[in-house]
Amino acid sequence: MNGEIVLKSNVLFTKYSDNIGNIPHSYYPRPQLRRPSYLILNGEWDFSYGDYLYSDEYNEKITVPFPPESALSGICRGHGEGEYLHYRRDVTLPEGFAIGRLLLHFGAIDQEAWIYINGEQVYERLGGYIPFTVDITEYQSLGSFTISVVCRDNLDPKYPYGKQTKKRGGMWYTQVSGIWQTVWLEAVPEDYIRSLRFTPVSDGVILEVDGGRVEKTLEIEGVGKYTFEGDKYEIHLNEPEYWTPECPKLYNITLTSGDDTVESYFALRTISVAKVGGISRLLLNGEPYIFNGLLDQGYFPDGLFLPATEEGYLDDIRLAKSLGFNMLRKHIKIEPEIFYYLCDREGIAVFQDMVNNSDYSFFRDTVLPTIGIQKLPDKHLHKDKESREIFERTMNEAAKLLYNHPSIVYYTIFNEGWGQFSADEMYEKLHRLDPTRIIDATSGWFRRKLSDVDSRHIYFKPLKPKGLDGKPLVISEFGGYSYRVPEHLFGEANYGYKSFVSREEFDMALTALYKNEVKPLIERGACAFVYTQLSDVEDETNGIVTYDRAVVKVTSEEAISAIADCSGKI
Repeated sequence: MNGEIVLKSNVLFTKYSDNIGNIPHSYYPRPQLRRPSYLILNGEWDFSYGDYLYSDEYNEKITVPFPPESALSGICRGHGEGEYLHYRRDVTLPEGFAIGRLLLHFGAIDQEAWIYINGEQVYERLGGYIPFTVDITEYQSLGSFTISVVCRDNLDPKYPYGKQTKKRGGMWYTQVSGIWQTVWLEAVPEDYIRSLRFTPVSDGVILEVDGGRVEKTLEIEGVGKYTFEGDKYEIHLNEPEYWTPECPKLYNITLTSGDDTVESYFALRTISVAKVGGISRLLLNGEPYIFNGLLDQGYFPDGLFLPATEEGYLDDIRLAKSLGFNMLRKHIKIEPEIFYYLCDREGIAVFQDMVNNSDYSFFRDTVLPTIGIQKLPDKHLHKDKESREIFERTMNEAAKLLYNHPSIVYYTIFNEGWGQFSADEMYEKLHRLDPTRIIDATSGWFRRKLSDVDSRHIYFKPLKPKGLDGKPLVISEFGGYSYRVPEHLFGEANYGYKSFVSREEFDMALTALYKNEVKPLIERGACAFVYTQLSDVEDETNGIVTYDRAVVKVTSEEAISAIADCSGKI
């Protein structure tokens, strides 16, 4: 193939790759709006690369939803500049599946996508991280049809791209293209519930419903049954139980409207800022709380943007908790909704980043801040109007998508200046859209006026920040200690902020870091810490666990105790 790029990585496999099955990621993909009438379309699709938008030649097979750059896709290579990715799948609807309208869902496609049914274009999508839905009701009477998807991913910086790069290395990772989340069909009644929105109040929740009939019946498991009319209903509980990482209480519900019935859940959780003893603190459910977490890039060696199975997400969450952490910072990536559901269910807080677009400048965004220049006017940075509009639109879509997840307590808009523009204005817009969460407008540096926290990245020196502004102090990145575990490495290159030659040295250094630097900083008023990072990722070997998730580097009870001592209620 002209322009073909063969990936030269040392492919590692996780234990989950043995359990993929014929239909990977076959769980229900939308945990907060569940129906029984669905059909997962993951698995084998026809595939080809091509120089033209339209093609009827498919010379390979790909395993969806894994991106073609990944080993689990069966393709394991990238594409040339300007090339298109062509997917095709024949679908036959199960008998009795059609009950009203037929919806075709895509979890995410990166970056540009055109959707065809029986050769007719039915949808165009730009941007690679947000789910979208295509109503294909007019084709359901056929009983069978062909879905074709054409994608193009030139890593155009006007679209969000996160840590992806064409020339991976260091803190930049392998590009991900095309379909990388679940494809599925759903049959719904003519008048169907399109979405639910839960907003916690002091002793209950406000439910907002989009779609369905006027009359509705709500049943809360273990609480009671309610009937109401309209699209809004306020629920007050006699003995409310609040969600925390230590006790992640979820209320399961069933909502019926006309012929449509959906299952969902909500939780009671508030996050706020207040002065306690003269120090600005983060409050979880009205009580001072320390969020102690790990930077989570969301990369896996065999599936890249996806684990081989959802167990990969679950084990990451459980590992973090077992080591004394209570939070993950989801770094420059929006995950499939199953990840956030597992965080909700298992009880781990999430600090969620928005995904950067526009250009990255090593000198502006890294060199200047490292030598101490950490204030920079941003009104005229990244001035391209279209790029700004795309970032804002994606931010709004992400906030809407993730609104109901109680585990998400904190949003980061801009990280280390990447794509940063008019941060104060973006803060005001996101705060209006979602006033229920903490907003970190500028994580690391280039701080402006508006942000709920004072967010600092500290590497290469002790955790002794200066020039604090009176807001809750968040050390939103630190650590980055590297320990290379033989036979579990991506390659020969190594990237980290301090290196150790043995697990014992690594363990001792991590223990000392939490005992001697993190703990004293809590006493000075720090409210949250994000250690870099959860797992090794390609050249980065600064994870708590290896890239293949096979070896946990932290072993001593003393280290785990030191970490746990910096987590939770004060």
